[in-house]
Amino acid sequence: MDAFYASVEQRDQPELRGKPVLVGGSPRSRSVVAAASYEARTFGCRSAMPMRTAVRLCPHAEIVRPRFSRYRETSSQIMSIFRDVSPLVEPLSLDEAFIDVSHRVNQGATPAEIGQWIRDRVRRETQLTVSCGVATSKSVAKIASDQDKPDGLTVVPPGQEAAFLAPLPISDLWGVGPKTAERLRGAGLDTIGDLAERPLPWLVDRFGSRGEWFWQLARGQDDRSVSVERETKSISSETTFAEDVGSEMKLSAIVSDQANNVANRLKEHDMRARTVQIKLRLSDFTTFTRQRTLSSPTSDEAIIERTAQALLGEQLSPARKFRLVGVGVSGLEQRGLAAQLSLFDQSGQPGVEPPQSAARRERQRAVDEAVNRLNERFGGDIVHFGAEPSDAGEFP
Repeated sequence: MDAFYASVEQRDQPELRGKPVLVGGSPRSRSVVAAASYEARTFGCRSAMPMRTAVRLCPHAEIVRPRFSRYRETSSQIMSIFRDVSPLVEPLSLDEAFIDVSHRVNQGATPAEIGQWIRDRVRRETQLTVSCGVATSKSVAKIASDQDKPDGLTVVPPGQEAAFLAPLPISDLWGVGPKTAERLRGAGLDTIGDLAERPLPWLVDRFGSRGEWFWQLARGQDDRSVSVERETKSISSETTFAEDVGSEMKLSAIVSDQANNVANRLKEHDMRARTVQIKLRLSDFTTFTRQRTLSSPTSDEAIIERTAQALLGEQLSPARKFRLVGVGVSGLEQRGLAAQLSLFDQSGQPGVEPPQSAARRERQRAVDEAVNRLNERFGGDIVHFGAEPSDAGEFP
């Protein structure tokens, strides 16, 4: 999608159309630009730039607070359009996805026709524009999608991947961030073609296994398939402060809100988490995390909050002030899945879902939460689930 957050705001607020728009927090805080409209980009503004810097570049820009619920709603509508083209859709973020359209091409449609159909339908149904890159591999398609923005369509024919990539700057290559780009340019590699022409041993010697990966991508060699299932590995919520915070009361209140946010998102996805984590950044920008693994997975807000508060308390001291605090969970699993057999499942038939399984799963959830609460109240691992016996023989 083209300047997605900013474009949604311009669509929803007609008075913003044609004006430079910056989506993000106040320039008086440490916020960064979440999205910049194309009108703002002409002044040098871009996403991830400090808002304070963006406002200096474009003083007359309209600053709009982000509305992520609205962006998720619009993203869902767009992804639904993509899935009408093909069931093989791999979202990368709210505004970007890979679509495997091989079966459409095999049925006689040309890649350009498919790309144009996507662009037309997205524009018609959402009043937003999307830029499509079409190629035989994910990495080349992604790079192609950026070449004719906004509202662009770039097709790289089979066999032309290396030629298409060769003149592009090295920073366009997949996985090359600012620091890596600087190292590559320091080695005399200014374009993707420069990298592709270097001997593979030379690159591996200087960049390790990444050197081989970059070398393959620079030649258009990328056989990764579109992955429909993208597992969520963690859920988190964090806050960056306008001024450093040392108050235990304020930090505790923020952690409480964050734990509530995380717990609600777990429940939205019908998931539970086994590990609770806090992320902290000190006034000198030192950033670190601390985590605790629970006896059993949970989505209970009280358990997540108490665990996060305990982790926070271990890091507080009168001399410490914080720029950022965050709460996260990992070790996620669907609530319907259990790592061990339910206490209430008497069917004894693996793989068979017995009657009233939802009620049994709910009772198992209650047991899990009770175990966590007891361990938190009395400390240590006072209550735990038994391991399967080995020397004592098998259960009957």
